[in-house]
Amino acid sequence: MRVIRTIEQLREALEYLRGGGHTPIGFVPTMGYLHEGHASLLRRAAEQSGTVVMSIFVNPLQFGPNEDFAAYPRDEARDLALAEREGADIVFMPSVEEMYPQAIRTTVSVSVLTDRLCGASRPGHFEGVATVVSKLFGIVQPDYAYFGLKDAQQVAVLRRMVSDLNMNVKIVACPIVRENDGLALSSRNVYLSEEERRQALVLSRSLREVRAALEEGKVRTVNEAKAMLQSVISSSPLAVIDYAEILTFPALEPLEGNSRLLEADGELIIALAVKFGRTRLIDNNVFTAKEVHALV
Repeated sequence: MRVIRTIEQLREALEYLRGGGHTPIGFVPTMGYLHEGHASLLRRAAEQSGTVVMSIFVNPLQFGPNEDFAAYPRDEARDLALAEREGADIVFMPSVEEMYPQAIRTTVSVSVLTDRLCGASRPGHFEGVATVVSKLFGIVQPDYAYFGLKDAQQVAVLRRMVSDLNMNVKIVACPIVRENDGLALSSRNVYLSEEERRQALVLSRSLREVRAALEEGKVRTVNEAKAMLQSVISSSPLAVIDYAEILTFPALEPLEGNSRLLEADGELIIALAVKFGRTRLIDNNVFTAKEVHALV
């Protein structure tokens, strides 16, 4: 495994690999502090691609003025050990100065899809994500790029960016990886106190209970499902709800409150963002009415 810190050296390394005959390049962009969720992306990339490139870069553009850029957890030695163990061929670890050598004047913005959910709560976040990912795609020129569905809105935004800008890369969305008790893996879980960590289990529990209520016919409409979500989450005293929404996926369009969920076409997403103390966690479930009907 090679660790590369400059754009020029990465391009030279990839050009050399391509010169030996085209090998599909799988790319896993991350902000580091890797966990089993990232490991699953690397394994999926290794299955599909001849060369696996991972980037580790904490991108300042996607942090708001009161967010945790400086405090965001970092552990280079641990990250590199995991990347090597899971089959990364190249790890690209640029500095902020390498990625942004001058004040940036060009950004990428995806409209409408970023108006709600995390986009409404974190203005400018997805512009920062789209900008850095488009830069990384230009540098790496991958055939496939792998992202976890825990950040489902990010997946939707990047798929639309790739489609609208005719980028020659396929976005591969991979399932959420959870702890044995159901908590979705996140680098930010390290911020949780023991009690906050215990109460955060209400996120996955609320998703399971709403799905079960749909299957049993106890919940039928969007409004009923949202009310149940909020009720279950609010049973945790430390939980402060940012949003608990049900939208179409990947268009992220709202549904009429009285519409019946099991009559909807296409994919739907139940999306949550909840704060426990100073830590904001997200979780979701993407499903189709057909899947729920099959379980009834």
